[in-house]
Amino acid sequence: MKIRKAIIPAAGLGTRVLPASKAIPKEMLTIVDKPAIQYIVEEAVHAGIEDILIITSRGKGMIEDHFDRSPELEERLSATAKGTQCDEMVEIANLANIYYLRQKEMLGLGHAVSCGRSFVGNEPVAVLYGDDVILGETPAIGELMAAYEEFGVGIAGVKPVPRADLPRYSSLKLEEIRHRVHRITDMIEKPAPGEEFSNYSILGRCVLPPEIFDILDEIPRGSGGEYQLTDAMRVLAVNQGMIGVEYAGTRYDMGSKLGIMMANVETALAHCEIGADFRAYLKKLAKDL
Repeated sequence: MKIRKAIIPAAGLGTRVLPASKAIPKEMLTIVDKPAIQYIVEEAVHAGIEDILIITSRGKGMIEDHFDRSPELEERLSATAKGTQCDEMVEIANLANIYYLRQKEMLGLGHAVSCGRSFVGNEPVAVLYGDDVILGETPAIGELMAAYEEFGVGIAGVKPVPRADLPRYSSLKLEEIRHRVHRITDMIEKPAPGEEFSNYSILGRCVLPPEIFDILDEIPRGSGGEYQLTDAMRVLAVNQGMIGVEYAGTRYDMGSKLGIMMANVETALAHCEIGADFRAYLKKLAKDL
């Protein structure tokens, strides 16, 4: 079945990037000249997604404003002969059919995804985590969607992480099928030392069958007292099997200050307007480090 719909959970408080996230949703923090969530929406659109549900929370109306039309701004840009910029602003509003739903309580990623049940219906759904921007030549979620069409089971975007970081992520039990494609048979969220299966974790992207919603209705609260999406995916992995795909793009953790700076520096170096000047600046700066 063609995957047409995506959920972007973007309701988190962003405590790791305070004080910036006190006034600005962390998803609206910029990478050079675009907010992080625009990169995520564009990735979904480039992969063929038509309908996107963004799960928000109180105080995140700025996200809706960004993907809306702004007639006053468009008129000003047109009047000052900045037609290209005006076209860019209109294009943002027309990227996809974007819908919004508030997660009224912060009960975890699993709960956030379950809020999208009526939006998804009886279809598979792509899930793009709002904290994770993945940049590369091929949309990461598109690689997972292709794997879903091939295998017909849940697909997780996976990457190896340093073992010291596993308590912040998940740990997967897997077997290699071919290069960058693995069969997942078990997983654990935020493992304690000694509980790890491997140093592979689910990072930022997954494609899930509609059965995930019944599972989310049944799982108990997990790590941190929240409903963990990983716990629901474990049920899928054990009962139906799941596939892990090592996507080719580079992931940036936009929930961390270091991740934000890495994304900005590396994107600025490749930017068509400022790339050359920024590279020269960095080379000059590096001499004094």
